[in-house]
Amino acid sequence: MVKKRQTAGEGAPEIPEVAFSAPAGRPAGVEVMTLTELRGRADACQLSTPHRPGFHHLLLLERGRLVHSVDFREHPLAPGDLLWSRPGQVQHFGDLAGAEGRLVLFESGFLDPATAAAARIEDWYGPPVRHPEGAAARRLEEAMHQLHREFGALGGLPLPVHLDVLRHLLAVLVLRAAHAGGAADEGAADCAASATFLRFRDAVERDFARSRRVADYARALGYAPRTLSRATEAQAGVGAKEFIDRRVELEAKRLLAHGDRSAARIAGRLGFADATNFSKFFQRRTGRTPIAFRSAVRGGAQRVGGVPLRPAQGLPGGSSRP
Repeated sequence: MVKKRQTAGEGAPEIPEVAFSAPAGRPAGVEVMTLTELRGRADACQLSTPHRPGFHHLLLLERGRLVHSVDFREHPLAPGDLLWSRPGQVQHFGDLAGAEGRLVLFESGFLDPATAAAARIEDWYGPPVRHPEGAAARRLEEAMHQLHREFGALGGLPLPVHLDVLRHLLAVLVLRAAHAGGAADEGAADCAASATFLRFRDAVERDFARSRRVADYARALGYAPRTLSRATEAQAGVGAKEFIDRRVELEAKRLLAHGDRSAARIAGRLGFADATNFSKFFQRRTGRTPIAFRSAVRGGAQRVGGVPLRPAQGLPGGSSRP
């Protein structure tokens, strides 16, 4: 049975955190299914409910259209598109009717460390959707189909050998996915700009709750503010200040969605002087007050981003944490 946490003092449930749980008789750490199989295991209400999985999703759409929300942003998918959402990101499916494709769920620890590093599976800033073309698309599809066939061949090999085969085939898939092409950040800048951006990105991830000033990061990293902005524009498509503000906005949304902290407490956690300054920042970024956003994402309003929100009853590939 699925247990849903209740927000203290409120009747609306928080967004469920979903841990990976292998189906009975299946290997732990990875699961492969078609979207038809997904629809058979969870109804539309379950899939359209925002949830926060603790594992990766790799979805290759083969036919139809689909809109998938990742961290409160909708991503339209067309046939051939690849979606990769990471552990901890808030997501939910749009209307799956008529959409066909294959979905891989896997835990980060299922892959060997060298593959995980080469595929940058922990890169939370990686683009959620890629648009592979030509030979890259064909090889990605072949890797997906081969992994799916092997996943369904349980019993043909001793279990430890079967797991090793799945691990190697998944390694091929994620490496293909990481270099599938069609992403805005591939080949867009020189090595120096890339290294500068990566240092800035890591610093923002570490310190965004302490500073939202580009000058502070430039001074700490030993760059001119203009250098950071150029590198960030080349790699992420936005300036350095916008990059920082987007990270703060995302964290604010997560805190509002997942917990019962007041606006004043969230303001303090994110480095704002008071709740008023935080509310002004959030409303300027999103067009909503923090309270209105929390109400909408938890079901107080019936739709977020045009997608209906309904209570969760459990999700494939895992079980909600109590």
